[in-house]
This record gives sequence, C-alpha cells and structure tokens, in this order.
Amino acid sequence: MELDTILKAGAVLGGLGFAFGGLIAAANRRLKVWEDPRINATVDLLPGTNCGACGSPGCRGFAERLVAGEAEPAGCTQVDEEQVTAVAEYLGVDAGEAVKRIARLLCAGGTDVAKHHGDYTGAKTCASAAAAGGGAKACSWGCIGLADCAVVCDYDAIHMNQFGLPVVDPAKCTACNDCVVACPKDLFVIMPVDQPLLVQCKSLMEGEAAEETCKVACTGCGKCAMDSDPDAISIIDGLAVVNYDQGVHVSPKATERCPTGAIKWIEWEQFTDTQLPSFTPKGAEHKGAIKV
Repeated sequence: MELDTILKAGAVLGGLGFAFGGLIAAANRRLKVWEDPRINATVDLLPGTNCGACGSPGCRGFAERLVAGEAEPAGCTQVDEEQVTAVAEYLGVDAGEAVKRIARLLCAGGTDVAKHHGDYTGAKTCASAAAAGGGAKACSWGCIGLADCAVVCDYDAIHMNQFGLPVVDPAKCTACNDCVVACPKDLFVIMPVDQPLLVQCKSLMEGEAAEETCKVACTGCGKCAMDSDPDAISIIDGLAVVNYDQGVHVSPKATERCPTGAIKWIEWEQFTDTQLPSFTPKGAEHKGAIKV
C-alpha cells in the first residue's frame, strides 16, 4: 500500500514537472527576444573595462549602439587605432572620428600660491578632509591635495606635483570619469582636448579677497570677457565661465589681461609627460600650472 502510494505520488509529480517544463519551453520560444549575434562578437573586440567614457553603460552598451549604427568605433577611448579598425571592419562601417576627451582640474592653487589656515591631521584622503572642515587650505573651493583622484585612477594618468596638485597625463587619460566622482570639491571635468581655454579656479570670492586667499584665483574682474568674442565668457557669481556649449569662438586673447593667470590657453600637443604649462601670476613666480 505504501509503495503504491509512493509510485502514484512520483507519477503525479513527474507529470506536473513534464507539463510545466513544456509550458516553460513554449513560453521561451514565444517570448524570446532575438539578439543580434554581432553584439557579443563586438563586445569581444572591445577592451572590457566598462569605463563609460564612450557615453554608454559599459562595453556591452557601446557594442549595442555600434551594431545599431548609433555610435562609431572611434568613440571608444580605451583602444588603439588597430583595434578601432578591427571593430570597424567586422561591422562593415567607417571607423569614424572622435575628439579625445580628458579630465581637467579647475584649480591651480598649489601650496606655493594658496594660503593655508591651519594643519589637517585626520585621515589622509580628500573625502575625509572635506567632511572635517575642508582641509588646511584657506580657499574652501580649492584642491585639497590628498590625491583621492590619483588613487582611483586605474590608468596611472594622474600624479601629484611638487605643489600638491594633481597632474593629468593627457596621453594616458581615458575620460573614465573616476576622478570626477572621487573629488569632493567637484574640481574635475571631462572636456575635449580641442577646447584649450580653461579657467583654473572655482572660487566664488571676488577681487582682493580672492587674490588674498590664492594668488592665482579668478577675481571676477571681467577682463577676459571683455577681450573675448560676445557671449564667449560670462562672469557668474564673481567667476569667469567659458560658454563652451554655445559654440562660440574663443582665442588666447582672453588670457592676456588676466591679472592672476587664472584663465589659461592650453594646447596639449606642445607638452611632454614631464612638462607643465607655466605662467607668472601677479606678484609671484610660479611654474606650477596644471595640465588637466
């Protein structure tokens, strides 16, 4: 009797399993979404770093856009020309062109030009210093200088110079955005290298107060805006802001009358890995402007 019951139960369970298995198989066939096999093949040709510098959520997202014709292989900043060509040949498309994008630091206030109001003795990270009063620098908008950005950079594209400022190597930078996220002062931005006009300051102090805190601070004098084409530069809250998104023409002329050297014209091709652009701020000899 017990054996008969067990056999019946087994038969019932087996039948139910077979029935549900059939239903799942039928649903899979009916609901399955077809995926272009070229996507997986394209993913294999990409670096797999999932850095997001291409504007997609990882390499798979970029591969999907490539296959859909919504992106060009040159949009990947992680691969060399040979790999870009390989992707283009596989998909049968043009490699395309992409302007290199790099991280830039909006601060030139190193230890030689920026005042300090005390010593910071906490955990040696920018995030900790920012949470504990902003660190030792008198300018509350300036770079703290404890290298969180360099630590998170997986490409060895950032190192600290002798003035405690991060230096970005444009040849190694992939515009991955990690330094942007890591900086508690929001001093890093990702910009195309063909935008050479850069305001290396985010201080909202104006005039003598700004310059007293940092010799290379933007004082909001407006001379750069007056010397530029209309609408190229605006003075907002006492700070010069380049209007990149408006497609206006900019030129080195905007930098010529800056009293502190806060606004720079930086062309990357003229620098090697060990050279930095230099300028002389008002009242100081300084060789520490950052290439960012």
